[in-house]
Amino acid sequence: MNAALKKKLIEAMADAILAHADELTVLDQAIGDGDHGLNMKRGFEAVLAEADAIAARPLPDALKTIGTTLVMKVGGASGPLYGTLFMALGKELPPEPTIADLARALAAAIEAVKARGKSELGQKTMLDVLGPLQVALAEGGADLASRLPAVANGAAEATMPLKAVRGRASFLGERSIGHMDPGARSSALLATAICNAIGA
Repeated sequence: MNAALKKKLIEAMADAILAHADELTVLDQAIGDGDHGLNMKRGFEAVLAEADAIAARPLPDALKTIGTTLVMKVGGASGPLYGTLFMALGKELPPEPTIADLARALAAAIEAVKARGKSELGQKTMLDVLGPLQVALAEGGADLASRLPAVANGAAEATMPLKAVRGRASFLGERSIGHMDPGARSSALLATAICNAIGA
């Protein structure tokens, strides 16, 4: 986990969000405030601008810095939730993590996001992607890097038939059914970007 790899991962995450910002906006226009794409773009542009400095730090510190930046730069609910996710991962992970470390840290980070968002799995949020990812990490396996994107993207798709009970989308009630959750989609984009960068 050297500086070059950390920078590669940062750039991969930022590039994925920037490339799909319009898509995230459209998803959020259907069931939210319509600002998820713009907010996430702003946050990851700020992270990308400091990529060299962040990558030079040990992994725990780098993750905490990303989390802090997202809290400050991403508006709405997404900033605190993604900030909590990255800061919790930074708190839990050692500088050179194993797959088991990642599974354990993600489990702890999920609990932190649940507490921050007062939400649970199955409520049409980013948790509905993070949960299945954590299960897959805990199961392990040699093909993990190629399997995780399918898990993440499938989990995001699976939010479409759910009725939102948390966040702005919950005000729509039954009308939220049939739309993919934007937070689930952005979580899947980030997970896919990380796996592709590691596997490349």
